[in-house]
Amino acid sequence: MQNLDKQICKSRITIPTKLKLYNTCILPIFLYGCECWAVTKRDVIKIDALDQWCLQKLLGITWYHYMRNDEVRQTTGQPRLSAIVQARRLSLFSHIVRMPDETDARSIITAPSSENWRRPPGRPRTTWMKTIQQDLRSNNLSLDEAITVAQNRPLWRLMSAFCSMHP
Repeated sequence: MQNLDKQICKSRITIPTKLKLYNTCILPIFLYGCECWAVTKRDVIKIDALDQWCLQKLLGITWYHYMRNDEVRQTTGQPRLSAIVQARRLSLFSHIVRMPDETDARSIITAPSSENWRRPPGRPRTTWMKTIQQDLRSNNLSLDEAITVAQNRPLWRLMSAFCSMHP
């Protein structure tokens, strides 16, 4: 982003064109593989801070302009980056849930934990399934309900898109 500062941010390109460049050149690089991320609250804050910084650079807003973050979002019409990550994560979850029970990806999600396994000392790590469960909990769905809803593709797309864009 810093190398593009002179070419995009400080140039006389119109704001809609800058946003198109941001959406086509910068966001795909950042969002590569985001479906598999197990994010924590701290990661979500950092993701949204990066997105906010990029949008402020594109609009030419500096610290002394005193413009609120929601005003920047409203001006650009961009969704939060963490919402895009959540929507993609839920999309991957629905793909895995619709797979046959014999596939490895589906069996990993539905398999119970081993009886001989002991958790190592320390804080439990944030896993992808825990992140999915948090996403579902914020949408008032349990894991079993989500598995049944995900079988209906149009309903799941509508639900995941709406819930991720309206936290």
